[in-house]
Amino acid sequence: MQGSNTSVVTEFILIGFSTFPQLQLMFFLLFFFMYLFTLLGNLLIMATIWSERSLHTPMYLFLCALSISEIFYTFAIIPRMLADLLSTNHSIAFRACASQTFFSFTFGFTHSFLLTVMGYDRYVAICHPLRYNVLMSPHGCACLVSWSWAGGFIMGLVVTTSIFNLTFCGPNEIHHFACHVPPLLKLACGTDVPMVGTGVGLLCITALLGCLLLILLSYAFIVVTILKIPSAEGRHKAFSTCASHLTVVVVHYGFASVIYLKPKGPQSLEMDTLMGITYIVLTPFLSPIIFSLRNKELKNAMKKTFLRKLYPEKL
Repeated sequence: MQGSNTSVVTEFILIGFSTFPQLQLMFFLLFFFMYLFTLLGNLLIMATIWSERSLHTPMYLFLCALSISEIFYTFAIIPRMLADLLSTNHSIAFRACASQTFFSFTFGFTHSFLLTVMGYDRYVAICHPLRYNVLMSPHGCACLVSWSWAGGFIMGLVVTTSIFNLTFCGPNEIHHFACHVPPLLKLACGTDVPMVGTGVGLLCITALLGCLLLILLSYAFIVVTILKIPSAEGRHKAFSTCASHLTVVVVHYGFASVIYLKPKGPQSLEMDTLMGITYIVLTPFLSPIIFSLRNKELKNAMKKTFLRKLYPEKL
């Protein structure tokens, strides 16, 4: 992506955690265990869904795809971040920086699109239960997952191509722990930088808000339908199938708004770093916890899977 005649910068310096020299070891241990838990939690969800035939339904197919996108998203950023916390050399090659940007945007937006698809799945299940098997057929589910991944790929390609076709003529210090777009734009030079920055920002905000609007629309219809259920037990059962997804949506978009909708103005490096941590480390860490604890069917399936492994003769 780097044009030989358009850029004199061959590498960048990531200085995101350099302002916390005394805390870097503590950060490493904390983020390492959070990352390990994120990986194991998502792998456990995927293994449980794979092994339990009762979970071979569209809702859990989408959850499995969500776990895969989350694993790839964290893998694109966190291992490099952990290595920098233990190293004195924080340089990253131009192409490596472009690759990190591409994969982080690809899987980040795939995650948003899959959350939207999961909202649609809950809408069909609750508002149109008799048509569920037709509207959410295996072929239809596969198409929704494929479109989500394709949409994430297109977003990642458009953003990365737009940013890394700019001219970078120094300095090369990125005031972040990853190849984040806003600090990258500050390093670019040329008359087209403001236009590219505005275009990329509008694209990202439009995609995120568009997904959020569709999710809110799905839940508006869901709430209306649930309120029409005569029994309190029926209403509780219907809403419980949405609780984990709705909680993850609130966490995901709550932290995303901190990154993309923060007010413009002077911002300290420390604040930018801490705000980035919430979305890149904390959100993926919370997601498997929420789905495991708030989804009763998945939680029971996990217990059953563990018991089968520990006491196969009793099951």
